[in-house]
Amino acid sequence: MARRTLLGAAGAVAAGAVAAGAVIAPPVLAATGDSERAAAGPDDTGDTGDTGDGTTTETFPRTRAEAANGEGPVETAFPIGYVGVTWDSTDETTGGGIRLRDADGGRGTWEPLGDGGCSVANGGGVLIAAGQAAGYELRAPDGATGLRSLALDTRHGPGRKVRVPTDPTRVRGVEYLSRAAWGADEKLRFKADGTENSPTAFYPFQTVTVHHTAMANDDPDPAATVRAIYQLHAVTNDWGDIGYHFLVDEEGRVYEGRYSGDDGMPAHDKDGKVVTAFHVGGFNSGNLGIALLGTFTEQGPTEPARDALTRLVRALVRLHGVDPLARVTYTNPVNGVRKEVPEISGHQDWMATECPGAVMYQELDRLRTSVAAARR
Repeated sequence: MARRTLLGAAGAVAAGAVAAGAVIAPPVLAATGDSERAAAGPDDTGDTGDTGDGTTTETFPRTRAEAANGEGPVETAFPIGYVGVTWDSTDETTGGGIRLRDADGGRGTWEPLGDGGCSVANGGGVLIAAGQAAGYELRAPDGATGLRSLALDTRHGPGRKVRVPTDPTRVRGVEYLSRAAWGADEKLRFKADGTENSPTAFYPFQTVTVHHTAMANDDPDPAATVRAIYQLHAVTNDWGDIGYHFLVDEEGRVYEGRYSGDDGMPAHDKDGKVVTAFHVGGFNSGNLGIALLGTFTEQGPTEPARDALTRLVRALVRLHGVDPLARVTYTNPVNGVRKEVPEISGHQDWMATECPGAVMYQELDRLRTSVAAARR
């Protein structure tokens, strides 16, 4: 069955909107070729093996992408791992579907696009696992216009060499995969002219918000999924980067999200301020977002994922010296907008959305209690 993930907070983000966490209409989907953004980002060449500087050189597949408009059949020269779908509408839309096709021309059954939990609330779209399909067809949701799609392959593209830390990386004792270690292509953060799309902006920490990605559980290649989300957020949504500060998979692996520079811990600058990301439209600055990979509307996370989330949130709470059981008044440091939320919140505490899923949302009290108990 096709499953979906959220594209996060809404639309294209200009430099001022990044700081404010503003919601702007989503742009047209764009594909990224090998020559695109060539002037930007670090060199990704080199010999595989120990470099002698605390890193090794590993090879990751270069993401391949092909954009399309409308409902017409789409075929690609590469196996499709994910299909990103977005559309324009000022009203609530329902319906819509996708039908995948295999290499022999066989068609699957029509599957709903679904509401995605927070895609409508955030003005984004959905990301559907396509299982290495050869093509697909779409039906637009009722009342939708400007249907656009993007076929993605994050597993089988040409090799791209990346320097990865030799030793495990940790944030306050919690091991995580650095951006390099999950294969982030740093060139995606830059425009074709070499300028950074969404320059980093840092503000004092205020809250933690928990999300789910609303994709299929039992993900066989979560790093490939993280790369797909990154491509959709950075290029398609034109945010210049992935929308979350951290992601957690079902095995309990923690992934570094939004780029925050090289002079501090992940998600922070050297002074402990939080880099603005793109996970809750209108309330991003000072709000640290963590996404669990999977769908938690009818089931909870795995024990490894639950434990990793608890350890990570505990480390962040200790770092910033806040009470995990408190309710706080979040104040956007850019535009002064305020909202009362739990110190450790779910996406639906901020706006009308199903994220992080009904079951996970009910588990947030357990998360707060576990984090608080460890502080005593």
